[in-house]
Amino acid sequence: MSEIAELTKQIVKFRDDRNWSQFHTGKDLAICLDVEAAELLEVFLWKTDKEIDVDHLKDELADVMNCALLLAHKYKLNVKDIMLAKLKKNAIKYPVKTAKNSKKKYSDLK
Repeated sequence: MSEIAELTKQIVKFRDDRNWSQFHTGKDLAICLDVEAAELLEVFLWKTDKEIDVDHLKDELADVMNCALLLAHKYKLNVKDIMLAKLKKNAIKYPVKTAKNSKKKYSDLK
């Protein structure tokens, strides 16, 4: 079993032990992901990199990942497959020749 599959299995067990799946609609998991991402941003608000509380960062990043894995599980998405597919799409949108050392959006690359 892959590490992602094992993590997902443990997260689903945690959820199921508490009978929370009834609250985990696709919409609510997407909203949860957005809320947790906002909490992750809060870790960085008004701080330099040196001021970041790494333990707090770990907790908030884990919450984001939990929501993302639950959302993928709900729709039976293979996380590795969708990540690799997205990398392929991004490689087309951001070819090394035009994107290297640039922060421009793909539509602005020449």
